[in-house]
Amino acid sequence: MTARLPLCASLLLLCLLRAHASLELRHAAAMAAGLCQTRPTDLVFIVDSSRSVRPSEFEQVKVFLTKVIDGLTVGPNATRVGVVNYASRVKNEVSLKTYRTKAALVKAVKRIEPLSSGTMTGLAIQFALNVAFSEGEGARLHSPEISKVVIIVTDGRPQDNVRDVATRAREAGIELFAIGVGRVDMNTLRQIASEPLEEHVDYVESYSVIEKLTKKFQEAFCVSDLCATGDHDCEQVCISVPGSYKCACNEGFTLMEDGRSCNACSSAATDVVFMIDGSKSVRPENFELVKKFINQIVDKLDVSENKAHVGLVQYSSAVRQEFPLGLHNNKKDVKEAVKKMDYMERGTMTGQALRFLMDSSFTPNQGSRPGVAKVGIVFTDGRSQDYIGDAAKKAKELGLKMYAVGVGNAVEDELREIASEPIKDHYFYTADFKTMNQIAKKLHVNICEEENPCECDSIVSFQKKVENAIQALTKKLESVTKRIAALENKIV
Repeated sequence: MTARLPLCASLLLLCLLRAHASLELRHAAAMAAGLCQTRPTDLVFIVDSSRSVRPSEFEQVKVFLTKVIDGLTVGPNATRVGVVNYASRVKNEVSLKTYRTKAALVKAVKRIEPLSSGTMTGLAIQFALNVAFSEGEGARLHSPEISKVVIIVTDGRPQDNVRDVATRAREAGIELFAIGVGRVDMNTLRQIASEPLEEHVDYVESYSVIEKLTKKFQEAFCVSDLCATGDHDCEQVCISVPGSYKCACNEGFTLMEDGRSCNACSSAATDVVFMIDGSKSVRPENFELVKKFINQIVDKLDVSENKAHVGLVQYSSAVRQEFPLGLHNNKKDVKEAVKKMDYMERGTMTGQALRFLMDSSFTPNQGSRPGVAKVGIVFTDGRSQDYIGDAAKKAKELGLKMYAVGVGNAVEDELREIASEPIKDHYFYTADFKTMNQIAKKLHVNICEEENPCECDSIVSFQKKVENAIQALTKKLESVTKRIAALENKIV
């Protein structure tokens, strides 16, 4: 019996060491997000402060600027930042040479006041080209190691020509990003921006949500550490190598043949229902991107008669079942059915859709299988027009594993309310429909509990039972010894 205790303790120690190694591996992956260093850049913000921009809205623009700056490595040999303010006239608020620390730069941005007159966007770009990016104002000589970048924020139609001056700026090696707000002229943004337009043109419905673009621009200035920027296909752990990356998995998971996906028990059956926001705010062109997002997730499922079944629900002011669980038993048929889904438009009744998910989609009449894991994937781009709290709570109480995906004006508190625990694994948000594919790469429907490779709990329980048995046996031996001694005394 005593020989087994060291073995048990050794197994327990091995288990703890493996668990610690797993934690260290996950910690290393999390640290990768802090490894991003911004490449040396001469960055000039060109900010519209015409009369259409209210004072409170201009304050929100300044908050956006300071948050982008906060993610930069600011310094004479790193990133230099300038700010050009414009309306009918142009004012050089911050020169590239003026501030050498992030703190001083942020204070200068907070002091900027709106000019409040017309909208001479072309004049502002010309000023940046001739003055802001001059050596006298602190710009460095053109070099492959130093980027020249302009970020323009505007909310209106310019009163002058922008096409020609933007072309000259691009030809001079300046990369142009154009952010439009509210009633901005989208054609103007496309005339300003560098190619590819989908990466250099951004639109937000109001200044109140412009902060959501912060992450995009922080990542845009990172060096090519693909793990740090999130520009990789790894499902769990990304390991940086010079100019590239490789994927790994957490303890207890196996790297799949595709070199990026991880799984612990891929053979388990599951019922997966997508619940898709088809409201008017999504817009037809973005709805096509949503369908591509769904099919990216489907590609990662083992769709078959005995494994994963997929259903699809679309909602707006009403709820419409596109196809029930089990109707299509292979990926090809599921993806074709998704592509054929028509856009509903109208309102955003997310609470009503969640109730439909529980009361209809996951019932035997609609193909749901008893004893099989149930997964709901909710996508939305805006605030729900009805209350979601009770339905979101009930879905999780019924044992549904809920994933929440939000884009654009989606309310992040609502998404967290929908998502299952741990929320960080079941809640995803991006500011732009064009980057939904990054979420699809990271969202994996893991339908079984992570297996414990050494079953620490069992070993601890076994050890305690052995210790208790030894203690009980020791007491009995002590009692027997006393009785024997007493008998010996009587005999003598």
